[in-house]
Amino acid sequence: MNNIRNFCIIAHIDHGKSTLADRLLEYTDTITDKELQNQVLDSMELERERGITIKSKAIQMQYRYDDEEYILNLIDTPGHVDFSYEVSRSIAACEGALLVVDATQGIQAQTISNLYQAIDNDLVIIPVLNKMDNESAMQEEVEDQIIDMLGCNRVDIIKASGKTGMGVFEILEAIVALVPPPIGEPDKPLQALIFDSVFNSFRGIIAYFKVVNGEIRKGDLVKFVNTGKAYEADEVGILGLGLIPKEIVKTGDVGYIISGIKTSKEVKVGDTITHVKNSCKEAISGFEEVKPMVFAGVYPIDTEDYEDLRNSIEKLQLNDASLTFQPESSAALGFGFRCGFLGLLHMEIIQERLDREFNMDVITTVPNVPYLAYTKKGEVIEVNNPSSLPEIGIIDYVEEPYIKAQVITKSEYIGNIMTLCLGKRGELVRQHYLTTDRAEIEFDMPLAEIVFDFYDKLKSISKGYASFDYHTTGFRPSKLVKLDLLLNGENVDALSTLTHVDNAYTLGKRMCEKLKELIPRQQFDVAIQAAIGTKIISRETVKAVRKDVTAKCYGGDITRKRKLLEKQKKGKKRMKMVGSVEVPQKAFLAVLKLD
Repeated sequence: MNNIRNFCIIAHIDHGKSTLADRLLEYTDTITDKELQNQVLDSMELERERGITIKSKAIQMQYRYDDEEYILNLIDTPGHVDFSYEVSRSIAACEGALLVVDATQGIQAQTISNLYQAIDNDLVIIPVLNKMDNESAMQEEVEDQIIDMLGCNRVDIIKASGKTGMGVFEILEAIVALVPPPIGEPDKPLQALIFDSVFNSFRGIIAYFKVVNGEIRKGDLVKFVNTGKAYEADEVGILGLGLIPKEIVKTGDVGYIISGIKTSKEVKVGDTITHVKNSCKEAISGFEEVKPMVFAGVYPIDTEDYEDLRNSIEKLQLNDASLTFQPESSAALGFGFRCGFLGLLHMEIIQERLDREFNMDVITTVPNVPYLAYTKKGEVIEVNNPSSLPEIGIIDYVEEPYIKAQVITKSEYIGNIMTLCLGKRGELVRQHYLTTDRAEIEFDMPLAEIVFDFYDKLKSISKGYASFDYHTTGFRPSKLVKLDLLLNGENVDALSTLTHVDNAYTLGKRMCEKLKELIPRQQFDVAIQAAIGTKIISRETVKAVRKDVTAKCYGGDITRKRKLLEKQKKGKKRMKMVGSVEVPQKAFLAVLKLD
């Protein structure tokens, strides 16, 4: 056990941690030249396409140092704010962390947020200055930022480059020298913490775990503490580039177990594995329960696919524990699920994965955040869906979630960023200069305001130089209204949203204008209206396609034409009564992209 080191890599998005992980694997001969490719740990097609890490990956490396063999378990983590839950799980399974900072960009918001998480868990931090081969590297400036934040010495910072391989051996030596071996007792009853799981259509569910105490052998009878179900360990092993079967996985090691589990509800991330006979007294305290920040309805395009969609979401949930879902129905879209996501990127990724991995075509409704409605009787109702908001008459007041937003940017963009945040009902809390030309600004803002397009706008006004991170601070009272969209007087519940009074008129007007472009013309006029309760606040009309019924009258009395037009008028009236207007799929997406 003294020769085991468990560590993770934490960094802001795009600071080169996956490339650095490639070099570590290459220099420890974990992968052969034939297997070597860029971002080798980003195995999902989607990750490689977008150049971001979505899932944490664990891999074991062998490293020889001072004539001793060391086992290094590396967990590569995502850098985007939407996947911070993945990072918290990786940190729980490690004793040390490489803090990777891009020498050309300096410290960014997500770096700080993940660093505090690692320090809270008593991890040993090894600072690494990456991309040192780049001409625009600001070595001294960024070193000062790291020293300021960590309180370390200048000599402790390792200068490296994931591209050229500079400094990789120094990193490996620092991991062996500085990261403590895992603490655990091999003689105690088995306790292993599940930190991830994945569904395999041939072998059932594969659970990844870290052994805290005791050991697990192939063929052992084990049980999962939370669910209380017992299984036989058909196969146990360690995680290399693939799964490597072993007879035994010992204390402090990271490994996997396959026991032919078919139902996804039986494996919970954060659960403890123990032996059935000599079981442990208590479960390991896992990670905090994840709280979704954005809710949206996910519906199958074809109502017959409802059960398939349920199975697909359950399998996805195994691999992504931060996804939550519950069934719901909509008058416009039939049966579907109300899903909770950590953010808009997370929602987009889930939608894309449903399409690629399970061939599920889905419609996603307008996303919204959770609200708390207090009735005059003193009841509290959690509102995740606009249709579950009680009637105006019985509501006393409504509270919405607030966040503390941290923006780190160059000083020349501060004015624009403040304008953006104040326009989103933000309140400036503090402004603090990290260096002469980099500032950290903190705002209190409603979560609902950053859900849609805040991140995109922030990136465009700061030319990509602003980084953003947030955490929730609780609920505050707010003036909210439910905005409904009516087509020919019929309410389309999938397009309803909850919004602040100040934004309701502009949002209603913009939604009506957008739908006017997207709804195909019918043989009768289609009225698109935005309403708050019974009050119509905006209206657009899609004009009818007119068929020229008088074309065959080429002379004679005017009454002949009049008769035909009257007949057409009656037909249109009847058609309007029975005709229904289909809302096209792109209308649901377009409402999200309003600008």
